[in-house]
Amino acid sequence: MSETTTENPTFDFPEGHKSGFVALVGRPNVGKSTLMNALLTQKIAIVTPRPQTTRTRQLGIITEPNYQMVFVDTPGLIQNPRHKLDEFMLQTAVDTLNDADIVLWLLDGSELPGPHEQQIAETMRQLSNSKVILGINKADALTADQVIPHSEAYRALLPDAPWLLFSALQGHGVAELLQMLIEALPAGPRYYPEDQITDVFVRDIAAEMIREQIFLQLQDELPYSTAVRVEAFKERPNGITYISANIFVERDNHKKMLIGKKGARLRELGAAARQEIEKLIDGKVFLELWVKVEPKWRRRDNSLRRFGYSVE
Repeated sequence: MSETTTENPTFDFPEGHKSGFVALVGRPNVGKSTLMNALLTQKIAIVTPRPQTTRTRQLGIITEPNYQMVFVDTPGLIQNPRHKLDEFMLQTAVDTLNDADIVLWLLDGSELPGPHEQQIAETMRQLSNSKVILGINKADALTADQVIPHSEAYRALLPDAPWLLFSALQGHGVAELLQMLIEALPAGPRYYPEDQITDVFVRDIAAEMIREQIFLQLQDELPYSTAVRVEAFKERPNGITYISANIFVERDNHKKMLIGKKGARLRELGAAARQEIEKLIDGKVFLELWVKVEPKWRRRDNSLRRFGYSVE
């Protein structure tokens, strides 16, 4: 996986080449990260059943001879931000809308649209520089008698927008969705080298994979109040990659819950995260985790900046 980025699109490209940025937006937990992983055929974005897992913008890059498509996975469009971290996540999603060539508005087809979708639709109607495509996800969760009424309800939000019903989880319709996006791309150069698939450093993806396991293995509010920062990431002479990471929580009792009795919970979490990281780097990993208390970090600007959650 390449970690090199470029600020100047100077790569050679053939005549008729197409390129552009595709923003994946929608409510929390509509399947944005699942779809990006499916399109890239590689896991670079963490996925859990819980909403608001994604916190930062992340690129996923597909490069073919005649096009380069840059997906921008964003946090969900939060209705009522509760603290500065929520405000950061919402601002990240909104900024992405304004910068995209194509906006893929992902919707949960298993439910009918509500007031939140109506609000987002109004935002979409105000976009002047972006094409909007409706991606009605979770077709696998629909019964036969729900397909038509649910699809028509979402199409009514933006009647002129092209749309597709698909399942990111099962892969049904994903190829058709990709073709729809390719056709909507404007003419343009390559912005990234052909072997680059993301703009995120491997060490930062590793931190996200640790956080993913916190969401999968712990309940209630605790996962939302955690942040992970990798302090060391280096390959040792024996070929094993050594990773040391700190997990930050807001309360002492959260630290106890995360560590578990005699460290059992932390060991289980670390083992699962290590397996995911080993798949990512295709090599052996020694993962060392520490838990530290950082009171009210989600409400403090300096803490947010330190953990990478800052618009600046």
